[in-house]
Amino acid sequence: MHLDLDEVARATGGRAVGPADRRVDGATNDSRALRPGQLFVAIRDERDGHDFVPAARNAGAGAVLVDHEVDEEAAVLVDDTRAALTALGRHARARLDAVVVDGRRVAVVGITGSVGKTSVKDLTAAATSRSRRTAASVRSFNNELGVPLTLLEAHDEAEVAVVEMGARGIGHIRDLCAVARPTIGVVTAVALAHTEAFGTIDDVALAKGELVEALPPEGTAVLNLRDERVAAMAGRTEATVLTYGVERGDVRAEGVVLDDDLRPRFRLATPWGDQEVALAVRGRHNAENAAGAAAAALAAGAELASVAEGLAGASLSPWRMELLVTPAGTRVLNDAYNANPTSVLAALEALDDLPAERRTAVLGPMAELGEVSDAEHRRVAERAAELGIRVVPVDTDAYGGTTAKGVDGALRALGRLDAGDAVLVKASRVAGLERLAQRLVDG
Repeated sequence: MHLDLDEVARATGGRAVGPADRRVDGATNDSRALRPGQLFVAIRDERDGHDFVPAARNAGAGAVLVDHEVDEEAAVLVDDTRAALTALGRHARARLDAVVVDGRRVAVVGITGSVGKTSVKDLTAAATSRSRRTAASVRSFNNELGVPLTLLEAHDEAEVAVVEMGARGIGHIRDLCAVARPTIGVVTAVALAHTEAFGTIDDVALAKGELVEALPPEGTAVLNLRDERVAAMAGRTEATVLTYGVERGDVRAEGVVLDDDLRPRFRLATPWGDQEVALAVRGRHNAENAAGAAAAALAAGAELASVAEGLAGASLSPWRMELLVTPAGTRVLNDAYNANPTSVLAALEALDDLPAERRTAVLGPMAELGEVSDAEHRRVAERAAELGIRVVPVDTDAYGGTTAKGVDGALRALGRLDAGDAVLVKASRVAGLERLAQRLVDG
């Protein structure tokens, strides 16, 4: 989105300095990822973003948003850069409202859930992009910084904006909705994730349901019919409700089959008609995610044939169901981005679907589960045993068995692997087990 400095200053209550005709195109708070012409937003966090202003200038920043004078080049000075970014996100959302294509205003798709929200975000963006100009969150930009940055990165003539929304407590989604003002809301699942911060699973449901409560009456709530807590959210909105799932729901994946690389094929049945779909992403659970994405895309005005085409070409953010092969022929399922009980159980099922003589799950800790942590780790271990999958625990004794210490310990525990082996790598983000997957592939 293109903005001139005076516009940025008005939106944030700040003061523009430097060249009067300077314009910026989008925004970022990461000087390493900055695209020439972007606004660099200096955020005070564990590290002070103001220290990276010189790097942002060298990378070609169009201007910087700062809370004090840092140099004599183009800038907008504000009291608080976090608050200013929120205000700028609201302004960007208002700008999107002015876009009307074929009599239709922009569709803002908000996506939340305990699991699957980034995958559904990626799939939704792919499903809409073949027929409608689409902007979407990058990676997992889903918090009070990521949401406004996503809106600011939208094209001036965007027809669809896909915004991922995360939460670590009640009220967080409500605050994000006040900025993004979604017209379509997707809730993927309510599960035991971050319960240490939330409290109970019902508290998680309360928080995730804030998305559907924020929808306008003319909007659409897209709800996973398999999850009873999500399905119950239909009573919390005046918007139209579309359910989705596998073999059930208004939009559903029927007759799901997997190829040897775990890629699902199915018939997508919808109120708009039916269409055959073949996904490039892996895992049986991604058929359900694709149905949710298709429901959101169709509600946003995408054409059914283009939705199927977009889903077929979709890819996921890094370290999510990546299938790699080692020099010895071992297949490595790298799903190391994050982990909670629901996502680990789904990953175990995916590993079980892989053709192999021996299957091993390298599992790190599932973080932030609070008082249910021990029981949930045991439940995962029990399911692995039922499937005949060997578990190599890393840096946790909660799964039982002998614990490996770090990546080097996991490599020693795995021992010699060959073409008859398949290995899953899965843990919460803090474990960084994607390094193990890379070490395996590097040989």
